[in-house]
Amino acid sequence: MALPDRMKFGIFLGPFHRVGENPTLAIDRDLELIQWLDYLGFDEAWIGEHHSAGWEIISSPEIFIGVAAERTRHIALGTGVISLPYHHPLMVANRMTQLDHMTRGRVMFGVGPGALPGDAYMMGIDPTTQREKMDEALGIILRLFTETEPITYKSDWFELNEAMLQIRPFQRPHMPIAVASVQSPAGVALAGKYGASVLTITVPRDPSSGQSNLRGLWDVAEESAAEHGQTVDRFDWRLTIPIHLAEDRDLAFEEARLGAGRFLREYTEATNGREAAFDGPLEQVIDHMAETGSWIIGTPDDCVEGIRRLEEQSGGFGGLLVQTIDWAPRDRILNSYELLARYVMPQFQGSLAGIEGSNSWARMRQKDLVAGRVRAIDRARQVYAERGG
Repeated sequence: MALPDRMKFGIFLGPFHRVGENPTLAIDRDLELIQWLDYLGFDEAWIGEHHSAGWEIISSPEIFIGVAAERTRHIALGTGVISLPYHHPLMVANRMTQLDHMTRGRVMFGVGPGALPGDAYMMGIDPTTQREKMDEALGIILRLFTETEPITYKSDWFELNEAMLQIRPFQRPHMPIAVASVQSPAGVALAGKYGASVLTITVPRDPSSGQSNLRGLWDVAEESAAEHGQTVDRFDWRLTIPIHLAEDRDLAFEEARLGAGRFLREYTEATNGREAAFDGPLEQVIDHMAETGSWIIGTPDDCVEGIRRLEEQSGGFGGLLVQTIDWAPRDRILNSYELLARYVMPQFQGSLAGIEGSNSWARMRQKDLVAGRVRAIDRARQVYAERGG
């Protein structure tokens, strides 16, 4: 089986807000989106940490989660991700444990090395050391979550002197842990080392062929897990991809056309310095990204097909996260999530089996059932007439 019986659906909220708009209102809209997803039945939302570049404006996912938890009832809320080299591990462990209790076990702990070069630069962190620091910090945090004896540890960038957590995690032995995988296999290797789940933020592709390399990525996770005496479950693996849906395929493209072009050109390329994915006109960016499978744009049926392609490319995974981008009018963005919840999620969560089975049963027995109903009506008329009605 390449997909679980019930796939998880959620969002990866960087967030991405174009430079020039009111940041206060942008954060309010992010919270509003989480409330909408909670109503629609989405499983989870992962919130990012960033400190530079002007587009991803949430600096503390923990604060955001604390507010979002009070406005929602069911949706799980994860840090997507905390950049571990930016923080003392004891502080991270304490904040996550507090959130775990405040949300009554709805929090998830996503970690990464830090993706924006400007963040590390401002804090004086050597970018070549970030992945090693993430590994070291995660190991200590897991010890703090699970060990009861005081921990003394001295690193070249933090120190613990008989450290322990005052309160243990609400979820046992701790909240779910996920490691981000963006541009290198380091993230999946670290996930394997600690038996954590994987958040694949972009679909990796071979530079020469342009083909997806998801299978190779998961192979790294399994090899690393085996090397360290751990196990990983591909059904805990989440893939992240930008998605925009509408009732009509052409309408979906037109709604996001300008915003999609601006996102790629102004942020991914001009701000982050990524190599151009498409050198044609800005208005054709969305067409190229959809054709290559980097984005899913279209109707709910197109989305179902896109998920099936990811299933084939990856060999199986357990969760789909929409990379949230402000690239269409607000009401159409909310409509896109509603279409996904109404027509896509049921296809991968087993919620249609009984409905479709019942409908098929009724159709096959239509003549007999209708005949019985007609006989019942005729009988009622006869009884009424015999009583002098």
